[in-house]
Amino acid sequence: MSRGSGAGYDRHITIFSPEGRLYQVGASRPEPAWRRRPNPPRPIIPSLFTPARIARLTGDPVPFPPSEYAFKAIKSVGVTSIGVRGKDSVCVVTQKKIPDKLLDPTDITHMFKITKTIGLCATGKLPDIRNVVQKARHTAAEFRHEYGYEIPVDYLSCKLADWFQVYTQHAYMRPMAAMCMFVGIDEERGPSLYKNDPAGYFVGYKATSAGAKEQEAINFLEKKVKGKDAGNTFTEQETVRTAIACLQTVLGEDLKARELEVGIVTVDDPNFRLLSETAIEDHLTAISERD
Repeated sequence: MSRGSGAGYDRHITIFSPEGRLYQVGASRPEPAWRRRPNPPRPIIPSLFTPARIARLTGDPVPFPPSEYAFKAIKSVGVTSIGVRGKDSVCVVTQKKIPDKLLDPTDITHMFKITKTIGLCATGKLPDIRNVVQKARHTAAEFRHEYGYEIPVDYLSCKLADWFQVYTQHAYMRPMAAMCMFVGIDEERGPSLYKNDPAGYFVGYKATSAGAKEQEAINFLEKKVKGKDAGNTFTEQETVRTAIACLQTVLGEDLKARELEVGIVTVDDPNFRLLSETAIEDHLTAISERD
């Protein structure tokens, strides 16, 4: 690999490149065409590597914080997820991409059940996502063991955000390349939708998005979810169809049921569950007829 502006990114496994890659992990992928320098940069001691120090040694501008590159790593996966909260339900929708025809489609998922009543829709690098899911389930199990009841969805989101934030403090760690949307029915707040990002920030949403087309989806949702009581009037069907319609609009194509994963929790049935392909197909038909 050339020793240009990205000279340090292939020397340390805990630093994302500006394109959101880990070169020591993804060495088999095509290398980017880095700009070459007439004179090679000074050698860098891996144990002392930080983006700011690399900038000083090589003369490059100081790059974005590592968490910014983690956001790019999430977008590079090419998957978009949508979350919408209604008056009696919360729905999360994401793309289901099968990268290889030989893979078992049932093993590819971005939807996970943390407890019976809390679901997680994660967007980003699957190895990181599995680590986050394991941590979330461990946190929920510890809470139930200690206090005797299920962990509230907002507290679980807060604990995971604290954990994410620690990964931004040390040079020997890298932020998780995962954006998480937690959904559940809270006993006090009702339907709840929370999103965590790699920087350790979390907050509740009426509707939100994550992934490759995040900004386009947010623009769409801002038009659909307006006013003080925005989203609080959506029925279960309207919640699901708003999320699916948003994903179809930002992707600019008509999606098939097998290309989607739809997770939902409702007040009547607070258990997190995935809709079947038949149910998704019914919603897709209703959306096409409406449009």
